[in-house]
Amino acid sequence: MQLSRIVNFHKVMGDKTRIQIVSMLKKGPLHGQAIAGKLGLKAPTISHHMAKLKEVDVVRQVRDKNTVYYHLNEKTLMALALAITKIGENEMDQDFHVTDDQKAAVIKNFFTDKHQLKTFPAQRKKKLIVLEYMLRGLKEGESYSEKEINEHIQQYFADYATIRREWIICHFMNRNEAVYQLNPREMWLT
Repeated sequence: MQLSRIVNFHKVMGDKTRIQIVSMLKKGPLHGQAIAGKLGLKAPTISHHMAKLKEVDVVRQVRDKNTVYYHLNEKTLMALALAITKIGENEMDQDFHVTDDQKAAVIKNFFTDKHQLKTFPAQRKKKLIVLEYMLRGLKEGESYSEKEINEHIQQYFADYATIRREWIICHFMNRNEAVYQLNPREMWLT
């Protein structure tokens, strides 16, 4: 799960009223007026909070004639709530243990003598090794513009958009308004 989605979920849920709404919806679907009445709030305020909860897919709405009922999406709520405990774990392969010799073999197979990536690996284990290798030269705590990241990637591979996206998906990096930073090693999926 992408780090930005986890952060957005926690920002949305960091509101007392939204937590109360989620708690009420655990008991079953409710319409906006019922929620407003139970919380002592006005309908537009409830609409605002429901829009935020729908934005992170915690709540879905079902229309019944002129009434909109809100339902809790418990599966998404649980997944997003637990996602923070899974950062840095490889969901697909919990036993991702690679020796230095295995890493060296993958790097030798996928890179030319001039450090150019021949092909981007399909196998997850090899992909993570290649992505980590391409981080060489980037420093933790430094901020990089998108242009700087693209130039760094092009030293290794022409398709910089794919590598950038994979770095973010695999938690090697985070992006905030076109500024990139390396995540701490503990967050990496390797």
